[in-house]
Amino acid sequence: MRRFVTIGALILFTANLVQAGEETGFISKLYKGPEGDGKYVVYVPRNYKGDKEFPLILFLHGSGETGTDGEAQAKQGLGNAIKKMKEDFSFIAVFPQSQKRTWKADSDDAKRALAILDEVQKSYKVDAKRIYLTGLSMGGFGTWSLAAAFPERWAAIAPICGGGNPSTAEKIKNVPCWCFHGDADKAVKVEQSRSMIEALKKAGASPRYTEYEGVGHNSWDRAYGTAELYEWFLMHKLK
Repeated sequence: MRRFVTIGALILFTANLVQAGEETGFISKLYKGPEGDGKYVVYVPRNYKGDKEFPLILFLHGSGETGTDGEAQAKQGLGNAIKKMKEDFSFIAVFPQSQKRTWKADSDDAKRALAILDEVQKSYKVDAKRIYLTGLSMGGFGTWSLAAAFPERWAAIAPICGGGNPSTAEKIKNVPCWCFHGDADKAVKVEQSRSMIEALKKAGASPRYTEYEGVGHNSWDRAYGTAELYEWFLMHKLK
């Protein structure tokens, strides 16, 4: 006996499939809040189906990507690395954009970034115990700043070619840290990272530090191209 499906039933079935599915890849979004509206990008892994929690990385871009276009921040650093890894990248990644060229913890840009992070956590299945913070150059400074201001939020941090305040080492000594810098960096002197690593060690921490010999300011392509970095992230989770 043959069974016939009406056009209406077929349309309804197709609509249900679309609603049940999850959009993946790089997705542009708009945040609206008291810190000021801001466009951002969220990367959703190809295998995300909304049925299990995923680890998340908050990425802070450098000064060159400052603006309001909502796209530039996902085209450097972590964004480029994800595009090369494609199907192999298993983190949700959040790319806020600085509008005033700063990621200091008390700035509107940083407050908006954290609000965007909260928004993504509500919209997607995120493992709250595996949220990681990283950034390059200005974003490296922001990583140190936000880590010191909110050490309880991060399962681990990875500041790249940035710098922080060594006096805050006591606040972040319990946050796993892997720092990267090129020793030929003329934009942000390598001593900035060295001093933070030394301060952490004096505070009793055991940070990882990778210094690239002969590498200038762009140490981020090598850092984010290091597969072990993401394996290292996953080794750490909040208690």
